[in-house]
Amino acid sequence: MIDDPATWLYPTPKGLYCAPGDFYIDPTRAVDRAVITHGHADHARPGNRSVLATRQTLDIMRVRYGERAGNSMQALGYGETVSINGVELGMAPSGHILGAAQVVVDWKGYRAVVSGDYKRATDPTCASFEVVKCDLYITEATFGLPVFVHESAATEANRLVASLARSRHRTHLLGVYGLGKCQRMISLVRSAGYAKPIYLHGALQGLCEYYASQGVELGEIRQFTDTQPEDLEGQLVLCPPNALADQWSRRMSDPLTVFASGWMRVRARARQCGAELPIIVSDHADWPELLQTISDVEAGEIWVTHGREDALLHQISKMGLKGRALAVVGFEDEGE
Repeated sequence: MIDDPATWLYPTPKGLYCAPGDFYIDPTRAVDRAVITHGHADHARPGNRSVLATRQTLDIMRVRYGERAGNSMQALGYGETVSINGVELGMAPSGHILGAAQVVVDWKGYRAVVSGDYKRATDPTCASFEVVKCDLYITEATFGLPVFVHESAATEANRLVASLARSRHRTHLLGVYGLGKCQRMISLVRSAGYAKPIYLHGALQGLCEYYASQGVELGEIRQFTDTQPEDLEGQLVLCPPNALADQWSRRMSDPLTVFASGWMRVRARARQCGAELPIIVSDHADWPELLQTISDVEAGEIWVTHGREDALLHQISKMGLKGRALAVVGFEDEGE
């Protein structure tokens, strides 16, 4: 049994490196061997020579990067393993977005799990989080403060649908990130009873088409470019966050600006993005989910990769576990 995992799994300027396997997990720059947890751009960067990920993550990288997705692409399904220089590597669902995985690394009787980004809440647009017991758990901490307790996503979707019914003459312009949050919000409002067509900014079309090809039900989707702004009164239009304040949004007739993110818990963030209706829906674990996961995996050592490290490390110490802040830079929470 290995006493100190930091002798073979450690951060470098290129990202988290597994020395015996000679691969990087979510590298921050192009490398020879990359293992990718999910398709968000702060975790899945282009230009790697060899890429290993779930099939859906590889597909998403191809949609986003084309030929730059990777010279050699190897798919690994949930529950499958592959041996790399004597290191057994596997994938388990992280519940973050479609295709997202925790990376399970076994070497000489020691198991380390790299969470990537994850959430524990139910989400029909992706596989649910799976607890993997291990010796070392490397967790994100995007919302690693006790104040972050996410609302029920269904409740928040009901608020949006109620606003659409109440403000029938206003176009509801919903800012969402294109991968994961967009498709989840569509699924949520459908579950809340919204059956009308949903209009998309052109930048969101490709990934919605991919989700639909994977069996994710999104209902009737229309491109905004096919419609005159005056015909969108009372309709729901989804767009990237940066489109909320640009000339594109000013074409709408009396738009009601909505933004969906876990950061909408912070009023200053809601004001900053101009959200008249902030919707608290996150694809990252909140504080209770972080603590529940740390308890569930039964690891003796917890490393925190990025986010709000101090409070979580203090709580880890109170739980009688060994904790460490892992200095991996380059993650910007694209999905939030």
